[in-house]
Amino acid sequence: MTATPNLLLPARSSTATETLAEYRARGGYQGLAAVQQKGSAWLRGEVATAQLRGRGGASFPTARKWELASAAVAEQKFVVGNGGEHEPGSDKDKVLVQRHPHAVLEGLLLTGLATGASKGFLYLIEDMHGPRAAAEQAIGELRAAGMLPFPIDIHLGPGTYVAGEETAALNAIEGQPAKPRKKPPFPGEAGLWGKPTTVNNVETMAHVAWIARHGGAAFARIGTEQSKGTLLFTLPANVQRPGVYELPFGVSFRQLIDGCGGGLSFGRRVRAVLPAMSCGFLLAEHLDVPIAYETLRPLGSSPGCGGVRIVDDTTDVVAMTLGIAEFFMKEQCGQCPPCRMETNQFVHILKAVQAKKGPGFDDKIVKLAEFSRRKGNCSLIEMAAAPVVSALKAFALDFATAAGPMPPG
Repeated sequence: MTATPNLLLPARSSTATETLAEYRARGGYQGLAAVQQKGSAWLRGEVATAQLRGRGGASFPTARKWELASAAVAEQKFVVGNGGEHEPGSDKDKVLVQRHPHAVLEGLLLTGLATGASKGFLYLIEDMHGPRAAAEQAIGELRAAGMLPFPIDIHLGPGTYVAGEETAALNAIEGQPAKPRKKPPFPGEAGLWGKPTTVNNVETMAHVAWIARHGGAAFARIGTEQSKGTLLFTLPANVQRPGVYELPFGVSFRQLIDGCGGGLSFGRRVRAVLPAMSCGFLLAEHLDVPIAYETLRPLGSSPGCGGVRIVDDTTDVVAMTLGIAEFFMKEQCGQCPPCRMETNQFVHILKAVQAKKGPGFDDKIVKLAEFSRRKGNCSLIEMAAAPVVSALKAFALDFATAAGPMPPG
């Protein structure tokens, strides 16, 4: 792992919104000037060299996503910066847009130029008042300075979890219900109003701005062999210093929790970590494993969107798992029957565990998850299953104790 200063969250004495002048003083919009001089193919090559992956949680290679829209022949194309963050425990997109909107907007403009877009949208959620105000201010500054190569509109989506899924965001922008579309076609082929559209998470776009300024090779030197650059992590309230932190891939959860968060409050002990709500649990024995896609995947987990949850020695893990299952049951959009069935049944089975209705619950949950796999329009069906199935293995004794013995007869 290569030590590196923060790429997206520079040290500042203020948490106020960074102005255009402040951003340009640290090199902002040099990448935009470079691509206007060197061309879109140059930028696509730099992003491919960087090996940048999407930071919304799915970790899809950014250069490959761009290929679809850039290769498409169409009279109009669009680009969408997706800041529709509504996962409990993750604040990184809100913090990034509110404090450093120009980094996001430069990345959005660069993505649009790289893929041939002539209009852009910054997609936020209707309750993101601070990020919206910051973005409006930043767009106004760019417009006044004559620095917008194409127009950018802000669109506010509904306050639902699934509204942050990329095709649900497209539906919301079009004025339709914010529900995911069946894929294919992918947005790069047919997105907004049937036109090729590139959708990237706002953290991904801020990284694009850094790459355009410093080069793909410099970015690729940060992190691990298969996980490049830095990631924004949100630490929860049960550490001494909760908040959003930026660290390179390759650090450990121990370094994140103790070094950034100051350790757990009240001298509590870490039992397990959930890297994000839609991931698998990692036990305390994994606290020193480097955080990377290639190291966490064999453990049944992923870095996700970095919205970390920490299980300490006072956590009721059955209640915690039920709470996660109830969230997904409430937030699934209702259009895919397998997803409705799975999320409702997870809650029903876990409530039976709490009611001490005996063993057999684990087999039911695993079979249900396997049956439902890949049967929804979006990945929520897998996201809902991952923490529940993982919890059964990670906390087997807790669940067995909670369920009680087999009922007589």
